[in-house]
Amino acid sequence: MGSWAGEELSVLNPLRALWLTLAAVFLLTLLLQLVPPGLLPSCALFQDLIRYGKTKRSGPPRPAACRAFDVPKRYFSHFYILSVLWNGFLLWLLTRAVFLGSPFPSWLHGLLRILGAAQFQGGELALSAFLVLVFLWLHSLRRLFECFYVSVFSNAVIHVVQYCFGLAYYVLLGLTVLSQVPMDGRDELANKIILISVVYMIGRNLLMQARWFHILGMMMFIWSSAHQYQCHVILGNLRKNKAGVVIHCNHRIPFGDWFEYVSSPNYLAELMIYISMAVTFGFFNLTWWLVVTYVFFSQALSAYFSHKFYKSKFVSYPKHRKAFLPFLF
Repeated sequence: MGSWAGEELSVLNPLRALWLTLAAVFLLTLLLQLVPPGLLPSCALFQDLIRYGKTKRSGPPRPAACRAFDVPKRYFSHFYILSVLWNGFLLWLLTRAVFLGSPFPSWLHGLLRILGAAQFQGGELALSAFLVLVFLWLHSLRRLFECFYVSVFSNAVIHVVQYCFGLAYYVLLGLTVLSQVPMDGRDELANKIILISVVYMIGRNLLMQARWFHILGMMMFIWSSAHQYQCHVILGNLRKNKAGVVIHCNHRIPFGDWFEYVSSPNYLAELMIYISMAVTFGFFNLTWWLVVTYVFFSQALSAYFSHKFYKSKFVSYPKHRKAFLPFLF
């Protein structure tokens, strides 16, 4: 782990530059929202692009031109359908590479090199990438299940730009994980993936290659996913009767689990899921920490808007609840 940490910190490849840019954009956007109203001019299009769902209703009046680009929020399921298919395909390719020694297709190898694939060796990193891609696929599969059987969508909308961004995000996310599989740029075998050898992978127990951070990351992933699922169940049940039948699409104050501390615990759990993946990478993977930084600021922005919505709609909203981070923000 330590052998490649120094090299990690010294290279800003296209993939890292992209995640760093996204993180900076959402940080700036969040800071602009924290500026007292009236100090800066308001742009209806900008507000429409950074809000979605219920928070669009609590924002400034939306011009008709903005409403022309509305997409139903229930189309969130498309993100997870794409992720299950695309990242499932990448997981299949990585599984063949890890367990059968099969190289990636030339088009994928070339794409990963353009994005900035890892130029160092290490069985731990290959196993980490495999586990993180498994986590990402399971996360997408669970969220797809929740979209169909847990969540109750109203007539809320998102902007078509947000919709397209969401589709591209899950494609890029899988490629980001795969780019962390060590590549060899030293000799004529540069087109091969440097993974743990087939004999080593098949002939020895896979658990022998696990490190403590793999176990910790897995435990954190399960813990965070369970809390996120429970939060979505709580939100869905607010619109159902005791028999589980949807009776309305209104908003109510949620209680229970992490809702006792923050207004958007599902966003907090999302952040924790990505942190669990950073832990699985061994704590020192700069590329994935840039992904986590982007997730932090994007989820904090959404949580901030949700918190404002709840406080403006419900006079009796719990005063002690924060927006995103318990006791802090």
